[in-house]
Amino acid sequence: MPLEMNREVFITCAVTGSGGTQDRSPHVPRSPKQIAESAIEAAKAGAAVAHCHVRDPDTGAPSRDLALYREVTDRIRAAEVDIVLNLTAGMGGDIVFDGVETPLPLAAGTDMIGATERVAHVAECLPEICTLDCGTMNFAEADYVMTNTPGMLTAMGGMMTELGVRPEIEAFDTGHLWYAKQLVKDGVLDSPALVQLCMGVPWGAPDDLNTFMAMVNNVPDDWTFSAFGLGRSQMPYVAAAVLAGGNVRVGLEDNLMLDKGVLATNAQLVDRAVGIIENLGARVIGPDEVRQKLGLTKREPRS
Repeated sequence: MPLEMNREVFITCAVTGSGGTQDRSPHVPRSPKQIAESAIEAAKAGAAVAHCHVRDPDTGAPSRDLALYREVTDRIRAAEVDIVLNLTAGMGGDIVFDGVETPLPLAAGTDMIGATERVAHVAECLPEICTLDCGTMNFAEADYVMTNTPGMLTAMGGMMTELGVRPEIEAFDTGHLWYAKQLVKDGVLDSPALVQLCMGVPWGAPDDLNTFMAMVNNVPDDWTFSAFGLGRSQMPYVAAAVLAGGNVRVGLEDNLMLDKGVLATNAQLVDRAVGIIENLGARVIGPDEVRQKLGLTKREPRS
C-alpha cells in the first residue's frame, strides 16, 4: 500500500457536541453567542469548517431548538472571519430503553422525530454542509441506541440534496460506508460524496490503525474524507488522517484536553492540528478553497 498523504488539508472544528461535557470544562460553549465566538476563534486559528450543535444556554444540555441554530448561523455569517458552516442533523433519533427486563415503555431521554423536523433547521439556516449519521448504532450507554433507519436516511438525504446542502456522511463503522455507497447508487446523494470517519466511538469502529485503514479503503477514490479520534487519540489521528490521504477534525466535541491536566479551547486544538499538518509537509487550506474543492455554495439563511 503506497503512502499517498494529502498535501492540501482542511480542518473541521467540532465546536460543541451533544454529549454531557458541559460541566467538565468551562471552555465548552453553551449559548449561541459562545458557540459562534468559539467557531470564529477556531477559524482564526486555521479551521476552514465549523461543525456545530446547539445546547440549552442555561443547562448546557443538547438541544434542537431552531431559534438557537438560527442565532448561531447569523452570528457566524456576520463575522469578519469566514468559515464554512456545518450543522448537525443528528438530533431526533435517540431511543433509550427502560432496562433489560422492561424495555418498554421507552425511558426519559428518548427523542424520536420525523425526517422533515430533523432537517428543519437545515432548511432554515442553509449551511454549506450538514451531517448525515449513516446508520443505527449502540452508542456508549447501556440502554441507548442512535437510530437512523434506511428509510429515514433516504428521506433525510433526499431533502438535503434538494436543499443544495452537502451531506457529510458520518460513518461510525464499515457498514455505514456500505449504505452510503448505496444511497449514492440510488441517486439520493450526489457523487463524489463527503465522508467523516468517526473512530473510537463506543460501540462503532475502534480507533486502531487496522480498522482505520479498512474504513479508508472502503471510501471510493473520488470521495473526500476526513477522520477523527476521541480523547487522547485526537492529535494522533490528525497525522494518521493526513498520511492516509484525508482531512482532519478536531474540537471540544471529541476531546477536552490539550495536554495531560490542561483543558483546551477549540482554537488551541486547531492550532495544534495546524502544527502537525504543516510539520508533515502539507498545507492547511481555507474556506474558499474548501468551497471550490467540494462544490459548496455560501448562502444567507432564509428570511
